[in-house]
Amino acid sequence: MIYDFHTHTSLSDGVLSPIELIRQAHVQGYRAIALTDHSGPGTMERIIREVTEDCALARKHWGIMAIPGIELTQVPPPAIAETARRARELGAWIVVIHGETIIEPVEPGTNLAALSCPEVDILGHPGLLTWEQAQLAARNGIFLELTSRQGHCLSNGLIALLAQRSGAKLLLNSDTHHPGDLLTPQLAEAIILGAGLSVEDSQQVLMANAQVLLERVTRYL
Repeated sequence: MIYDFHTHTSLSDGVLSPIELIRQAHVQGYRAIALTDHSGPGTMERIIREVTEDCALARKHWGIMAIPGIELTQVPPPAIAETARRARELGAWIVVIHGETIIEPVEPGTNLAALSCPEVDILGHPGLLTWEQAQLAARNGIFLELTSRQGHCLSNGLIALLAQRSGAKLLLNSDTHHPGDLLTPQLAEAIILGAGLSVEDSQQVLMANAQVLLERVTRYL
């Protein structure tokens, strides 16, 4: 069983259409997939509307939990709370914030703004997260992301360590842009072990934490 809550389609910088990506994931054994294309205030209404329709079709005919979401990307920190609230109103079941990855020029303060926002579910690839930010994630029930994405994964070890010490919940996501990026159970476990966590931790991240988020989004069904 694979659960993946951060992926991209041709609606932003991925290569497959939403329904194509869901089908690829379904064939590969995914139990759930969230479509979370890059967006800001100007494009999120269209993106959420289009992925919502394809996700509903896939849930009906294939039995995969296809989840309409959004990744708010390069939104100025003071605007994150309002933009996330609007995304939720437009129908996003999952709101991901593009965190302060070490390989892109994300504005400082993005992590803090995301972790302070009740409408945010996941802080994607947080980069050089601080202890105080990890504690905030734990208090506010916001998931921190371990990622298989090249470059973004360079801080996985730090994120894993801080989450363990603070009690923040971790998820492993693919940040898929191409069908070859989709996870397999073997790759997922290897990434978690490579971040310094144990086999027991991998079950917590891959199964138990994923179920917590799934229970949160089922209220939209």
